[in-house]
Amino acid sequence: MTGSSRDKLAIVCGFGAIYVIWGSTYLALAVAVQTIPPFALMGTRSIVGGAILLAYSKAKADDGGSIRCWIRASLCGVLFFVGCHGVLAYAEQRMPSGLAALLLATIPFWIIVGRSILGRSDQSLVRTILLLLPGLLGVALVAWRSVAGPAALQLSDILLLLMASASWALGTLIAEGHNNKGSSIALAGRELIAGGVALMLLSALRGEQIGALMGISLSSFLGWSYLTLAGTVVAFGSYSWLLKKISPALVATYTFVNPVIAMFLGWAFLGEEVTATTVIGAFLVIASVACLLVANRNPTHKEAGSWSTPRKTATAIAKG
Repeated sequence: MTGSSRDKLAIVCGFGAIYVIWGSTYLALAVAVQTIPPFALMGTRSIVGGAILLAYSKAKADDGGSIRCWIRASLCGVLFFVGCHGVLAYAEQRMPSGLAALLLATIPFWIIVGRSILGRSDQSLVRTILLLLPGLLGVALVAWRSVAGPAALQLSDILLLLMASASWALGTLIAEGHNNKGSSIALAGRELIAGGVALMLLSALRGEQIGALMGISLSSFLGWSYLTLAGTVVAFGSYSWLLKKISPALVATYTFVNPVIAMFLGWAFLGEEVTATTVIGAFLVIASVACLLVANRNPTHKEAGSWSTPRKTATAIAKG
């Protein structure tokens, strides 16, 4: 197998991880949060997953990272795991898992707007938004059906998840500018550790009871384990690696696929309602992702040696 073929296979596997695994983590989270406090759940998940990634990176002779590297990773970690995952776990105590996934599907729009403001994209903003519109329409259809249905949703939770999507997008834009000479696995580990520590501090401030292990159900423990090993170690490690290879807007299309998977699993295992509107919305979501994939047929790019010229490097990423 040639180097180019291996790269393409790795990219396909990476997308498989963030599409399928992250889509199923909404079900795992809904089960885990039943008996584990939300911020403690996400904090322990992040710390354990980050420790595993850092140990792996250390075994590959990573240098451990400079102070500057840790500062950037810490900022991204707080945005990813406190601003997004922590808020998600908090809101999903009351919200259907499929709807939570749909609200986070706004992440690509925040990323596109941010990259445009920062001058990092040579692609037509109007063209890209037009390709994203079917997915956004699909999200809006299913969200409208959920709000109009029997489930009483709190506006505050919807706003919190929209803010969570903006937090993840901002972290992605910052991570995009990270020095490419470093290990993406080590970077993911540092971000997880930093975010996990912040989540545990928040958990303590909120007075969450995390010491009563006997009160944790087996299903919640299994959900936590899946979130940690599959969702954190495999999927987030893949996400960090893909950010070095693919345009962030294209990587973020996982937020359009995740809701389809999350809603199906929520229906199959949690009894969440799936209607004709849901099916139409899912079709629009998949169509949007397909259009984006076709529009970005050339996914790989050569990694630049330095980020001292961010405009040049970001252009290389945008061009795929």
